[in-house]
Amino acid sequence: MLRRALPYHADSSALFARIAHQPWAIYLDSGRPGNEYGHYDILVADPVMTLTTRDGVTELQRQGETTLHHDDPFLLLKQVLKAYPRLASDLPFTGGAIGYFGYDLGRTLEKLPEQAQDAEQIPQMMVGIYDWAVVVDHRRQQTWLICCAITEERKAGWNKLCALFDQPFDEPTQAAFQVTSLVSSNFDENTYARAFEKIQRYIHEGDCYQVNLAQRFQAEAAGDAWAAYRVLRSIGSAPFMAFMNLPQVQILSGSPERFLQVKGLHVETRPIKGTRPRSSDPQEDARQAQELLSSLKDRAENLMIVDLLRNDIGKSCAIGSVRADRLFALESYTNVHHLVSVITGKLDDHNEAVDLLRGAFPGGSITGAPKLRAMEIIEELEPNRRGVYCGSIGYIGFDGNMDTNIAIRTAVYSHGRIRFWAGGGIVADSEVDKEYRETWDKASTMLQLVEHFRSDQDVGN
Repeated sequence: MLRRALPYHADSSALFARIAHQPWAIYLDSGRPGNEYGHYDILVADPVMTLTTRDGVTELQRQGETTLHHDDPFLLLKQVLKAYPRLASDLPFTGGAIGYFGYDLGRTLEKLPEQAQDAEQIPQMMVGIYDWAVVVDHRRQQTWLICCAITEERKAGWNKLCALFDQPFDEPTQAAFQVTSLVSSNFDENTYARAFEKIQRYIHEGDCYQVNLAQRFQAEAAGDAWAAYRVLRSIGSAPFMAFMNLPQVQILSGSPERFLQVKGLHVETRPIKGTRPRSSDPQEDARQAQELLSSLKDRAENLMIVDLLRNDIGKSCAIGSVRADRLFALESYTNVHHLVSVITGKLDDHNEAVDLLRGAFPGGSITGAPKLRAMEIIEELEPNRRGVYCGSIGYIGFDGNMDTNIAIRTAVYSHGRIRFWAGGGIVADSEVDKEYRETWDKASTMLQLVEHFRSDQDVGN
């Protein structure tokens, strides 16, 4: 493996700017250094292979050749990763798969109704296989350029790659980003209330215990999505952020939630359930945090998902190894307080990271319980497919390690529109007005982003 130290940048976006407009450029951004998770950033572009899944068919492209596969996309990815050697390293990523797994990739695992409109018309999965990366270690204040040198072409280009990141860099002027319409939603208060009441009936009839109901916001937009992402990270930092420059679509994720991490055999998931808005008044802010911590409803909602995820990761973990290490911890972000629990386990001898991801997909914190019935109800009641939203973004390394987020607080920019979603778990004692308001609280960072780029600063709903 080739490895080269680079100058450290506390703001690694200055490094990513050098490749942000290259094909398949992806920036896994841990937010501002100093937060609990703000350890590593990973920057990649120009993959040696790509896997793109639409309607159960995966297009695999490598060195200009394209093949079509009807296999399970998770198992196909596992097969692809097995073809590369495992290289031990002190870094979290030294090559492997990086990309997104859309919420609707769950259709390859479960039979679901087809009622909601697919307005995005983007692939269910887009994953690149990368043999080089820049890894920024904020705790040690070190930056490394690494390359597995899988191909002779990559070996020959190593010095050029080093020069790209070594030399002083002036980012070229890029087209500005602009939002050119008001924001609209696929729910208003009345239609949301009708969906809420339908969920309540399902709960009381015993169909389910909890359903995550989300509304989708959208606005017309034009310009450079990278410019928009740089503003997003200045508005609100989160530990599992990402920017993805993919063919015909750009993804801007401000997610605070880890889905699944694998380090060696150790497995971790950190579901979020329970939310309160932040306040600029310190006393009111503290009151909101304490109210969330003491809320029996939010704790019960969180515990339902903890139980679901214990079952999901238990499919791939050694018997007796799965446990809840922490319950109902308060984590505070720019616009909201959250309750976060931590569940851990140990991979068994027969499973790898991809098996764990497949067995737990999509994440239970954004479906409800039981998962399959909740997903059927979501498809019935939400007007639009979720696409990337509530799927997962992250990496699976050649070394078997993995880290992925839950793609909440995430915007999709394609076909001249920017779209983003916000939702919350509905349980038996939920109140419709509070739940509807919570979706707006969760969408506040993206709404601020849209407002920033409106020329007249006039954003409606």
